[in-house]
Amino acid sequence: MDHFSFLVNASPSAAAFPTALERWYGLLAAAFAALFAFQQLRFHRLRRYWEDREELFRIVTENAADMIALVDIKGRRLYNSPAYYTGLGYTPAELAATGALEQIHPEDRFKVLDAAREARDTGIGKKLEYRIRHKNGTWHILESTASAIRDANGEVAKLVIVNRDITQRKHTEELLEHNSFHDAVTGLPNRRLFLDRLHGAEARAQRMAEFRYAVMLVDLDDFRSINGLFGAATADQVLLETGRRMASCLRHGDTVARPKGKLPIPDALLSRLGGDEFAILVEGLKDTSDALRVAQRIQSALGMVHAFEEREVHVTASVGIALSTDAHSRTDELLQEADFALRRAQSLGKSRVEFFDETLHNRAVSRLKLEADLRTALNYRQFEICYQPVMELETAEVVGLEALVRWKHPEQGDIPPSRFVEVAESAGLMIPIGRWVLHEAAKQLCCWRPGSGALGAAWNLTVNLSARQFHCPTLVSDTEAILQEVSLDPSRLQFEVAEAVAMASPKLTSGVMAQLKQLGVRISVGDFGAGSSSLSWMRRLPIDEIKIDRAIVGSMPTDRASCEIVRLIVVMGRELNVKVLAEGIESFMHLEQLKRTGCQFGQGFFFSAPVPAEELEQMVHTPKPTK
Repeated sequence: MDHFSFLVNASPSAAAFPTALERWYGLLAAAFAALFAFQQLRFHRLRRYWEDREELFRIVTENAADMIALVDIKGRRLYNSPAYYTGLGYTPAELAATGALEQIHPEDRFKVLDAAREARDTGIGKKLEYRIRHKNGTWHILESTASAIRDANGEVAKLVIVNRDITQRKHTEELLEHNSFHDAVTGLPNRRLFLDRLHGAEARAQRMAEFRYAVMLVDLDDFRSINGLFGAATADQVLLETGRRMASCLRHGDTVARPKGKLPIPDALLSRLGGDEFAILVEGLKDTSDALRVAQRIQSALGMVHAFEEREVHVTASVGIALSTDAHSRTDELLQEADFALRRAQSLGKSRVEFFDETLHNRAVSRLKLEADLRTALNYRQFEICYQPVMELETAEVVGLEALVRWKHPEQGDIPPSRFVEVAESAGLMIPIGRWVLHEAAKQLCCWRPGSGALGAAWNLTVNLSARQFHCPTLVSDTEAILQEVSLDPSRLQFEVAEAVAMASPKLTSGVMAQLKQLGVRISVGDFGAGSSSLSWMRRLPIDEIKIDRAIVGSMPTDRASCEIVRLIVVMGRELNVKVLAEGIESFMHLEQLKRTGCQFGQGFFFSAPVPAEELEQMVHTPKPTK
């Protein structure tokens, strides 16, 4: 007991002085407590960080216009932003119940899967476009980019996919692309697209010796009269209907490109080049008759009556065809050949189909040279004005003059109007040539004032107007300016317009003539009796003179009907209170027969050929022919 007590007493304050082991355990417990506290603090900070990140992600995704999705590596939806619901019309439950690929267009699914697989394998997403179905059944176009989210091991665990709806942008781009290659009125391909396809056909023909194609130019006859009579709106409707009929009558084997979404697109191209001119590219021809059959079907389809707002519009078309050959297969040559074939069809009576051939090719080359020479003649004043007297038939006295232009070519000599006027008109040169003729003839007439010498009469001057001149917007203002410049009384000037030009669009003709009459100028209708004038319209036109066509006058000695036609025209002129003049008087018999019909005035080679101004005075003083 004492020993034990000694041992106990020998260790005073044992509880207060822990052993080394106990001290080590205490330090270890304190360290663990501190570490635990630090980990807890770090955990709370990380949780707060991720909570903040998730809150930020939620705010961004819920307010973003783009559609943001989170999917796992198997493509299962983990999250869809609200933009999915507003942009595509689906509820969250509807999206959750379907797979990620279900709304994607079947043709685009493999593209989307390949992009997702590449993003998982590389961790790098690429931009792509694909179609996705809206709840209403329409297809929207999305621009998509995928980003990878990796796990703790660095493996791709999830994909964040950002989709932007670019449907409107793509539609706008397609519309701009479509409009750059298509006509605004008809929706048909325009000249740009037609030339592109034509170059393609040319290249194909160079690769394949047996490949043949044709260019067809279709021009509506007298379309200007439709525009003038019914207005621009109806004219556009006629063009639209014309395009529709031509497209509908072409077989699937023809090469026709039709307005997008309206008709199936076979192998070829129907195009509107501009105005009332259309072009057709027909590829893979086996025989020339193939092109002819196409042209005939087109003419048949267009020949039916067009009805617009209870108006009946009759449309006919002329067609020019050029075939690709080894000698002439270049695009520009083929178009040129088709154009000359078209002009030939129009000159032969319209509503015709004409092919280009080598003879026509040589004529085309000559015509192009003639056009170039005409421009040179205009610049270097190679033209001359001749004057043919207008006679009073009973007295054989000169009562007026008709100014006629002549071309003195430096190499070919005198070129008659029959060779160059039509070329100048089609090339747009008759307006400047006609303006020059009017100026020079009016200036010359002012030199022949009453009492100014041998020419004692106050003659009137007749100047011819071509179709383009008559419809030129500056005709009235140009005429007024010239009359003022040369100080010529407007009542001494008379414009002659061919019957065919006057009757092409009577309403338009009436308006132009009214403006000229207001200016004080007189109006004559030439080549009368050769066409099919409406007498009701003739009665309404403000004309001063009718000029009987030379063909009717020339046939009077052998054709009694022609004599009766002249007599009726004279009676009509008397009733309308207009002067009647006969042209083409070449013999004494013509003169006597015209006198018997009561015709008072005439002109022709029997009295005088057109002569230059310096010869006119001498001609006036020569004895008048009497028999």
